[in-house]
Amino acid sequence: MAPAIADVRVLTFDMFGTVLDLTGTLLPGLRRFLARIGSQVDARRFWDDWRSRQRLQQHQDTILMLGHDGYLDSASRALVHTLRRHRISHGKDDVVEMMALFADLRAFDDARDGLARLGEHYRLVALSNGNARLVERLAGRIPDVAFHACLSADRVGRFKPHPSVYRMAAVELDCEPGEMMMVASHAFDILGARACGYRGAYVNRYRLPYEVSPLLPDLEVSDFNELAGQLVPE
Repeated sequence: MAPAIADVRVLTFDMFGTVLDLTGTLLPGLRRFLARIGSQVDARRFWDDWRSRQRLQQHQDTILMLGHDGYLDSASRALVHTLRRHRISHGKDDVVEMMALFADLRAFDDARDGLARLGEHYRLVALSNGNARLVERLAGRIPDVAFHACLSADRVGRFKPHPSVYRMAAVELDCEPGEMMMVASHAFDILGARACGYRGAYVNRYRLPYEVSPLLPDLEVSDFNELAGQLVPE
């Protein structure tokens, strides 16, 4: 294990898309919704557009500093934008129906297994853009996994990768940033954490290139089982 990684005692985790399977949970519900309203729009294309729009929504909210209403609000507004983009007639009840799916997000199988192993050697902390109560509820449902804390970007009113989120976590956990490792499947999250002095593990489950930046992850793995194999001593 590299010396820098040897100092790590806290693992902070992105939740939505890294630990929790957004696509696997939401896509079936989205297919049912589109079929019910008689839309011919491809559900996977719609989901990709929705997800991309939400990320843009979050970045815009952070840059413009016009107020922070949380992850679910950004997801809801992104959903409405995507429905309009695909010229799908909809009402408030349709948006409520789709947003209700977030309450039942499931963890990836490899995340469940890997987190259980990692929890034997590190403090596990959810560090999420998600609404605090939702993150706590979903994290508490993962079998055999106990998070030391669930921290939300709600606390600072900015979405990751804003530096205030990572700095807040260091203060809350009473840690030096170098004792913390950000674990995420989104390169921007690793980039933001590394810029604040964290170590980083890029779980590249979507097979996407990392950002063009000198702020590289210490580890790049395909899933949580591989991550546990790298970090947990034999």
